[in-house]
Amino acid sequence: MNRLISSRLPLAAAPMAGGPTGPDLTAAAARAGAFPFIAGGYKTPEALRGEIDAARTLGVDFGVNLFVPEGRSPDRAAFRAYAAELQPEADAYGLTLSPDPVLDDDHWSAKLQLLTEHPVPVVSMTFGIPDPADIAALQDAGSRVLISVTSSEEAESARSAGADGLVIQGPQAGGHSAVHDPRRTPEPAETPDAVRQIRSRVPLPVIGAGGVDGPDAARRILDAGAEGVVVGTLLLRTDEAGTSPTHRAALSDPKFEETVLTRAFTGRPARALRSRFIDRHHDTAPTAYPALHHLTKPIRAAAGSAGDAQRLHLWAGTGWRSAPEGPAARVFEWLAEGADRSEGAGQD
Repeated sequence: MNRLISSRLPLAAAPMAGGPTGPDLTAAAARAGAFPFIAGGYKTPEALRGEIDAARTLGVDFGVNLFVPEGRSPDRAAFRAYAAELQPEADAYGLTLSPDPVLDDDHWSAKLQLLTEHPVPVVSMTFGIPDPADIAALQDAGSRVLISVTSSEEAESARSAGADGLVIQGPQAGGHSAVHDPRRTPEPAETPDAVRQIRSRVPLPVIGAGGVDGPDAARRILDAGAEGVVVGTLLLRTDEAGTSPTHRAALSDPKFEETVLTRAFTGRPARALRSRFIDRHHDTAPTAYPALHHLTKPIRAAAGSAGDAQRLHLWAGTGWRSAPEGPAARVFEWLAEGADRSEGAGQD
C-alpha cells in the first residue's frame, strides 16, 4: 500500500487557511522533511494555481486542501438577529453590517477543474464529503484523496464515497473543526483515542491531527496507528508562517488563558483563544457558515489592523502555549524526536 504522505518525516504541515500557511511555510516544511499542504480555502483559483506552481519547484510531493461546500441555507431570521447583535462591535470601527447573508462555495467547481487538469499528489477535503464523482475525477487524474473526519460515522461515509485515506482530527485542534455537520460540537476525545477507534471500524490508512504540543503527543498519535501527524498550532509563531502580528502577539500574551470551541466568528465550530468577543456572542451565534464568516470578516480585518486581539479570531489548538518562535524546521526536528521513539507506527 502506498503511504498517504510521502516525506522523510512522518509529519505534515497543516493547511491553515486565511494566512498562516503560505508559500514560505510550505517551502520550510518541505526542506525540513515534512509533508507540505497548501491551504486552498478562501483563495481564488488563480492564487491557488500560483502556489501549486511554486510548490512544484520544491521537488517533493505535496497536498492541496479544499473546503467542501456545505450546501445549507442559513436561518435568515437568526442571521439578521445576530447581525444586529454584532453591530455595536462594528460601530467601534465605523462599519455597517449587512443583514443579508452572503453565500458562496469557495470556487469549488473551478478548483476541482484546476486540480483535475493540473493534478497534485494529494488532495485533502474538510467540512464534509464531496460527490463520489468528484473524488473519482481527482483519483483518475492521479491524486490520492483524503477526507478529514471527526468520528467513525464520518469515516465510514468517507470510505463509502471512495476516499483513499482519512485525516482524523481530534477536537483539540486549532481553527475550524472538520465536523461534517456544523450543528454538532465534536465530543471531547484525545486524538490517539480517536485514531484507534476509527481504525478499528474503518480499514483505511490515516494521519492524525489535534493536540500536538510536543514530541510525546506526536508519538502517541503514531503509536495509535496513524502513519503521520499533522502539525498546525505549533507553527503559528514560526518565522515562515503568515500569521498576523496581532495573532502572533496574542499567542504569547498571558492574558489569554484557554481555548474554546465557538461558532461566534464563522457559524461553524472553531477552536480559538477565549476573548471578550467570544464571551459576548458564543451563546447566541447561529450555525451559518459561510454566511457568518462573511458577516464578521470586516470586523476581524479592522481588529487585526488595529491590534485589537479581543475582536480577532485567534485560532489556536490546546497546545498553543508550546508554540515557539524561530524557524519552522526546529519544530519539525523537535517533533521528530517523538516520531523516532514511536514503534510500529501506522502498522497493522
